[in-house]
Amino acid sequence: MILAVNLNASVDKRYELDAIQTGCVMRARSVENTAGGKGIHVANVAMILGEECLVTGFLGGKNGEFIEAKLQECGIKQDFVKIQGDTRECLAFITDDKVQTEILEPGPEVTWKEQEIFLDQYKDFLEGVDLVVASGSLPRNTVPDFYRKLIDLSHQAGRRFLLDASGKFLQEGIKSVPFFIKPNQTEVEALTGRAIKTPTDAVREIKLFQKAGITFVVISFGSKGSVAGYENQFYHVTFPSVNAVNPVGSGDAYVAGVAVGLARNYEIKELLKFASACGTANAMEKESGFVNLSTVNTLKQLVQVQELS
Repeated sequence: MILAVNLNASVDKRYELDAIQTGCVMRARSVENTAGGKGIHVANVAMILGEECLVTGFLGGKNGEFIEAKLQECGIKQDFVKIQGDTRECLAFITDDKVQTEILEPGPEVTWKEQEIFLDQYKDFLEGVDLVVASGSLPRNTVPDFYRKLIDLSHQAGRRFLLDASGKFLQEGIKSVPFFIKPNQTEVEALTGRAIKTPTDAVREIKLFQKAGITFVVISFGSKGSVAGYENQFYHVTFPSVNAVNPVGSGDAYVAGVAVGLARNYEIKELLKFASACGTANAMEKESGFVNLSTVNTLKQLVQVQELS
């Protein structure tokens, strides 16, 4: 079973409208409210792919109740720590030119006691799972190295830890050596101060991450594919051009594909094709963090994986 950790969940509100003009009254054509957060997306995609998954984190207030109800409707297993603060809302505005503008709330403050309850619960979860995926930002009042604590506990339990974070959360998390990370080109450049212009540049950075002990590293180049390193082998992965409807959640779908592939012991090239197909399939759907299984299976046959020296 996969444990998906989503510490800063959200109610995602998606508005469709003609255009955005500041200082004006604008009317949306449609509004959709969904259970959001990177870890929740991972859990949803993993479930669609047929893998057992449990999602956990912090939830509070009416928004937390909404997320619980939505996950129950989808049949996603959940066990969240209830907090006093209100779970955040994140707004996405999609205009006719297909540009998406997002406003992300910072999230609630989580007390030290609530954090301690989560850590105790997390230790118990580790006994019954194969691997852990932790994604996204942290709510307020949690220390920047909170992911480090989770990674250290996963090491003690002998569980692989997949970290999908950015900025200071990635910077702190990699100090405890997760099994897998998936930063994009911009995130790696911000972390290291070095430019990445070619697959060779990406391999250079992956080798440094691996030297620090991280087994599996993927650097994403968006629509241009990715470069992956696994056990001292390196791969350039490209996928076909598709009609992208909503790319939000594609990275989460990719990580879900990696987690499912690891849980099923896929050979590395098959795993990379599978994960890339999941990320691409998400972009073809209106809903974030969602894939059509038949689309994944079709795209998987079209993904190209080239070995790099």
